[in-house]
Amino acid sequence: MKQLLLIEDEQSFADILLRRLSHFGYDCIHGNTTEQGMALAIEHQPSYLILDLKVGNQNSLQILPQLRKSLPKARIILLTGYASIATAVEAIKSGADDYMSKPVDTKTLLAMLDGEPSTKTTDTRTTVMSPARLEWEHIQQVLKSNDGNISVTARQLGMHRRTLQRKLLKKPISE
Repeated sequence: MKQLLLIEDEQSFADILLRRLSHFGYDCIHGNTTEQGMALAIEHQPSYLILDLKVGNQNSLQILPQLRKSLPKARIILLTGYASIATAVEAIKSGADDYMSKPVDTKTLLAMLDGEPSTKTTDTRTTVMSPARLEWEHIQQVLKSNDGNISVTARQLGMHRRTLQRKLLKKPISE
């Protein structure tokens, strides 16, 4: 069985992803902090590692070189809800084998785990987010970093608190 370590702080997303991957023959273990993830990586020496870019309040790019050093033969994929070219380049330079934005479709993720380059399996027309969706994702990220404080988030985003509240009442914009 292929052992896979998932380092992801969002428990519901982790549960779904672990269930999917277990169905395809992966023996999955999960760490919900970067510290726990490093400890599990050293202890279990998995062949595959999926790492979320933002784990709690930490940027997991900081532990990526350590993970690569501890797991030189492992296939490491970095996942993020806030994809950018700069973080993709930094992730690859730091030791990731591939980079993928959320939401994750199983077929593409399995292909990446098998070593197929993401350019072969991902249709860029479906992965580019609309400006409205990017705004929604950014608002959610800033709100999360402020522990749900709408007033502080509105100030950081440079918008009126009521405007932010109206945007938050709307459902997420589909891509």
